[in-house]
Amino acid sequence: MTVNVEMKRKDNENNASLLRRFTRAVQGTKLVRHIRDTRFFQREFSDNVRKKKRLKQLRKAEETKRLIKLGKVVDKSARR
Repeated sequence: MTVNVEMKRKDNENNASLLRRFTRAVQGTKLVRHIRDTRFFQREFSDNVRKKKRLKQLRKAEETKRLIKLGKVVDKSARR
């Protein structure tokens, strides 16, 4: 999305009013709003990726439970 906003200084116009006109023109294009909305956008993971992550998480939880049962790892929830 490219938007060019160009302002030319009018006769007897000071820099402050030129800058104010430019700012209003940029706000009118809604470019700043769009950039702020998409700044932290992250695409959703595909079904396959979500499934793989969930399976990995379940395998890790199973392994942790097994190690706790064998006494090789201290259970964090039991410490309190």
